Amino acid sequence: MKKAFIIAITFILCSAFTTLTYYPIDGYDHTGIKRLKRLELIKSGELKENLTLPAGAFKSYADIKLNLLSKKNDSVQCYLKENDEFQKEINGLFRGLDKSYSLAVLDISDINHVRYAQRNEKAGYQPGSVGKIAVLIGLFDQLSKIYPDDFEKRLELLRNKSVKAGVWGLTDEHTIPIYNLETKKLLKRQVIPSDVFTLFEWADHMLSVSNNGAASIVWREVLLMQAFGDKYPNLTEDEALTYFKTTPKKEITDIGNDVVNLPLREIGITHDEWRLGSFFTRGSNTYVGSKGGSIGSTLGLMKFLIQMEQGNVIDEQSSLEMKRLMYMTDRRIRYAQSPSLKEAAVYFKSGSLYKCDRSNGQACGKYMGNVQNFMNSVAIVEHPDNCNYMVVLMTNVLRKNSATDHMMLASSIDKIIKK
Repeated sequence: MKKAFIIAITFILCSAFTTLTYYPIDGYDHTGIKRLKRLELIKSGELKENLTLPAGAFKSYADIKLNLLSKKNDSVQCYLKENDEFQKEINGLFRGLDKSYSLAVLDISDINHVRYAQRNEKAGYQPGSVGKIAVLIGLFDQLSKIYPDDFEKRLELLRNKSVKAGVWGLTDEHTIPIYNLETKKLLKRQVIPSDVFTLFEWADHMLSVSNNGAASIVWREVLLMQAFGDKYPNLTEDEALTYFKTTPKKEITDIGNDVVNLPLREIGITHDEWRLGSFFTRGSNTYVGSKGGSIGSTLGLMKFLIQMEQGNVIDEQSSLEMKRLMYMTDRRIRYAQSPSLKEAAVYFKSGSLYKCDRSNGQACGKYMGNVQNFMNSVAIVEHPDNCNYMVVLMTNVLRKNSATDHMMLASSIDKIIKK
């Protein structure tokens, strides 16, 4: 009886703490993201709701660190040398599979003896929502130009600058969480033109629920930061709209393309390794066009992950903040959903894009395209026992939802690294 009581109490306590697992538990004060306040109220018991995520998802704000900070002067290339034994084990996971699978994996459990393996690492894929990370990099790049010597002012701008969605937020089937601080009510719905959120909240919507409208809105603001420089913090909605209506579309397109791609070039990621060519929503087409196409590779994304962990993407504080935002996922899906990762902290972004042609009679459906069927996962995994590694997985397996494949590969890769 006593044992059963202890188990019950343990379950209740674990449930209480896992209600806050969507972000570092003190994230509201740092970001001003209102949905996080709701989680604080659940933790305190003021809101009687039950939300759960795996144990590894409730790191606090102060717990999140950059794993390679002491190695910030190392070149990226020194991490991209295959470890023969590790490579052989990773190759075994793909025996019999075609080249629609690409992978880069770096074990940094011992930062003085890292292990790297790769497969078709230079192959190009449509990045889908993984490309939103490039928008995030562009955001912090522009913030560093507006306030080059004051990171706190950058955070204040993210917390305090509110912008309206407009047509840029249209359209996306993904809903966003809208929490009312006064009524303590949560609403989930698609973005509408009248929605107003802070830059931090739009960035959260872009990453945590992968909302395409939010991604286009953040990208729009990054573009405006480049166009207006230090005048951006006081830029009004009318001034922004006048800019878009009176500036040639080609000029806007060129600026928009540069603000998300040039920061990638600055950290050594080439045009063919990772680039963005078009916004994420049709509504943005009114003002900005496409340029150069979008592509991603496991090598390009791995270069980013390494340098973020070194504190070399923009600067140390920006790298850490981006990593925190990647921890701020609404729920774990695909690769990150692996049961093997329940105890681990996972910093994650997933993306997909599929295309169907039903004229040939072949099976086709959501995430099961028969023309193209891209599914991509980017993850940093940190186990409590200091087993830490990074993974980029990209696939294009036709007529099959690859979410299960990603999850199973996550378990297999985790098992190899732990061994």
